[in-house]
Amino acid sequence: MFGYIRYDLPNLFVKDFMLYKALYCGLCKGIARSCGNAARMGLSYDVTFLSALLHNMTGQDIRIEEQHCFEHCISRQPIACVDALTEELGALNTILVYYKLTDDIADGDRGRGKRLWFRRGFARAGEKYPELEQIVARHLAAQAETEKSGAPSPDRAAEASAQMMQQLSAHFLKEARTPASDELFYAIGKWVYLIDALDDYDKDKKKGAYNPFLLSYGCADKKTLVSTQGEELSFLFDTLFYSLREALSGITFAFNRDLTDNILLRGIPAETARVLRGEKRQKAKKQVKVIV
Repeated sequence: MFGYIRYDLPNLFVKDFMLYKALYCGLCKGIARSCGNAARMGLSYDVTFLSALLHNMTGQDIRIEEQHCFEHCISRQPIACVDALTEELGALNTILVYYKLTDDIADGDRGRGKRLWFRRGFARAGEKYPELEQIVARHLAAQAETEKSGAPSPDRAAEASAQMMQQLSAHFLKEARTPASDELFYAIGKWVYLIDALDDYDKDKKKGAYNPFLLSYGCADKKTLVSTQGEELSFLFDTLFYSLREALSGITFAFNRDLTDNILLRGIPAETARVLRGEKRQKAKKQVKVIV
């Protein structure tokens, strides 16, 4: 689940760019508090997005202060103060990283040494937030069973990921949970799985690893897949975009929603288009266009 949920920089307001950076640094501190400093190496954009979204949906205000951080030890930076939600999201970040590395190792990739950096943090996260670890473990086990069965359907393959995100949202939202929030997080989880599978098409084919698009279409490479099955792929992702829009229309936000709308309604479609074009991801830029 790492690296795909990003903002659309050309259409991002400066105020939201600054908020995102503050949340990113705040999550880093939250990881340190719940799981230790070594686990900060797994800091992700995706959980930063969850921090912005869940704070807004639960009405928990974000307090930003000038602070020192791990990277900026001399000059202070605007950083979101760590609250209970940020600390728990830091634990979720570590749990997801640990299981992602475990899955990579099972697929024959390197990662045993890297996983050692997160072993202690993972244990701390599971001890402090056992329900979080159980939700992730249960749905990833279901995911593994689906892949082991060789299911060729992308929809079926993405079900466990979608259900996991929906259950995680219920855990964090509690009484703020609604049918619209269920739909929103279900669509997010499904999109993350499918875009990752599409992006990894050539790598999975080379390794002989499970990939629902490969089993469903059997094309020689991703370029051929997109050129011959582009309409079906576009329909699949457009359906998810529609679900995101519909769900958002039914959710009441406590604060300004420009940042999360940018990510959900612009960033996710832009990232989908990038993967369909076969382009490599650009590194995040330090400069941002001013929109007035």
